[in-house]
Amino acid sequence: MFDFNPFSMLFGFLILLGVIPNLFYMAGYLNHIERKFHFLLHYFTFIISMFGVVLSNNILVFLFFWELMSLSSWQLILTEPTPKNLKAARFYFFMTHFGFVFILFFFLLVSPDNLTMSFDYLKLNIQNFKYPTLLFLLMSLGFLSKAGAVPLHVWLPYAHPAAPSPVSALMSGVMLKVAIFAFLKFLFMFNYWPIEWGIIILIIGALSALIGVLYALSEHDIKALLANHSVENIGIILIGIGVGMIFNTLNLPIISAFAFIAAIYHTFNHMSFKSLLFMSAGSVLYETHTKNIEKYGGLIKNMPITAFSFLIAAISISALPPTNGFLSEWMIFQSMLSSGGINNIALKLAFPFSIFALALTGGLAIACFVKAFGISFLGLHRSENAKHAKEVNTLMQIGQILMAVVIISLMLFVPFIIKFINLSTPILNIYDKIFPNIWIMKSVNGNGGSISPLILVIALIVVTSVIYFIYKSLNIKERVYHTWACGYEVGATNQYSATGFAGPIRKFFTWLYRPKEHKITETLSGHKTKFSYSFYEVHVKPLFEESLYSGTVKLANIISYYVYKISHFEKTKYVALIFNLIILVLFSYRVFYHEISWGNIVLEITIIAIFTKILLLGDKK
Repeated sequence: MFDFNPFSMLFGFLILLGVIPNLFYMAGYLNHIERKFHFLLHYFTFIISMFGVVLSNNILVFLFFWELMSLSSWQLILTEPTPKNLKAARFYFFMTHFGFVFILFFFLLVSPDNLTMSFDYLKLNIQNFKYPTLLFLLMSLGFLSKAGAVPLHVWLPYAHPAAPSPVSALMSGVMLKVAIFAFLKFLFMFNYWPIEWGIIILIIGALSALIGVLYALSEHDIKALLANHSVENIGIILIGIGVGMIFNTLNLPIISAFAFIAAIYHTFNHMSFKSLLFMSAGSVLYETHTKNIEKYGGLIKNMPITAFSFLIAAISISALPPTNGFLSEWMIFQSMLSSGGINNIALKLAFPFSIFALALTGGLAIACFVKAFGISFLGLHRSENAKHAKEVNTLMQIGQILMAVVIISLMLFVPFIIKFINLSTPILNIYDKIFPNIWIMKSVNGNGGSISPLILVIALIVVTSVIYFIYKSLNIKERVYHTWACGYEVGATNQYSATGFAGPIRKFFTWLYRPKEHKITETLSGHKTKFSYSFYEVHVKPLFEESLYSGTVKLANIISYYVYKISHFEKTKYVALIFNLIILVLFSYRVFYHEISWGNIVLEITIIAIFTKILLLGDKK
């Protein structure tokens, strides 16, 4: 029923790292929640279900815990059942079961007679299945919809902001990684990966990274901003996985193992900094009662622990050296730079695009967190709630500090983390090639570079200490001046806003954002250039949601309308429609299992033609 193999234990350890600080944070946050019994029941069920998923060794047990994870997280979104949260929960419920259907099909195809089959036997069935690409597509749709990869990511910006903050941290930090675990677990069961599979994952990863960070930049809701960054980082993880698959197919196992290690290391890193970011954002929300970053400002003076926690996580997610976020992205870059001598034309297009996407993502992520930290914690207070905010309670502070310690540990102890990942994952052992000694981290690429995170950290501390020592020794006098604003009164309203900060990038990507602008101005005594009041707001329309999902809903509504019309008013046509569908399903089943005979084909086409005639013209004609 359960299996404590090294790969499951690796992700069990990841869950543990995410859960322990979260328990402290949740205990401090609990006073903020009205339906405590409802929350606690589903909170602990959610944690148990995630452990159940990674440790299960049986299809039925896996499906049980997977569904339990989805339902408990769905109920946690409904902890505060406001109309907005109900809409988010409904959307999440639909999307999570959309993915579950594909996972169920995957298992039904490879174990049609026995859903209690253990994964050891399931591996044999997968390797002997006639259509492995079909299995790959089903598991990709199922698990990557839960992970939040583009274009199946649309539920994240709704579900994560709607959930209480400890749950947002768990959903984004840990639950998405459980989906990555499931994807990798079943991917490793195939005995061969065609190169097209790797290219698909690589492209999905590059698009997710780029689109996630672009939507994050346009967000003013702090939790929706972080949710979009989860899409970005899942994309970075998928880039690593895609590169690993491609090099494995090209019979380059050392570079393949390097890319897989980089992807899993980034999975750990994303768990740590995203959990801390959601905790810090939750602390700000706890005090200010708003998620709109335009209403924050100056919070570093009132909430220093929260501010510095957010800053540590922001530096890490922005991949600034020598943080753990930088190290894992550096490894992914190094693995992609190994593609120089490949002659495959598809790879010659896919790799440069992915390198470009990852580089652009890094730059935009820095811009986004400069905006998030600068607007939220620096400058003047932008609202009364921000002005009167104070540091959160001790338990919530402990949760944030513990998670900050996890982030720093993932950077300082990177040799041990890499060794643990390498030995726990079913790939080639290349630890000695990455770390010839504990001080130097090397790329396995022949022309690749090397880096020393420990020396970088020590150098940073030494240089900062020397500068501070010189500063104190020289006894430099500090002079304080009032801010001068060209004669205008300095206040919270004429500070740089989040909308203004993202303005240039929003204008450049108008085709993606399709912004809706709301502008209200009240002129002063008829003067066109003098205003007594001015308000400017921009709303971004999610492209995928508007085009792909809304279009699908409209099409489904049209089809259901005509089916309803036929079934209620034209019963003969309705019977013909159902009969045709049954014949089509039976025909597809025989094609799938190679049970085809010309006699059957002729008979079925004749029957379908007759009933299609009835369907189109009616029985009287």
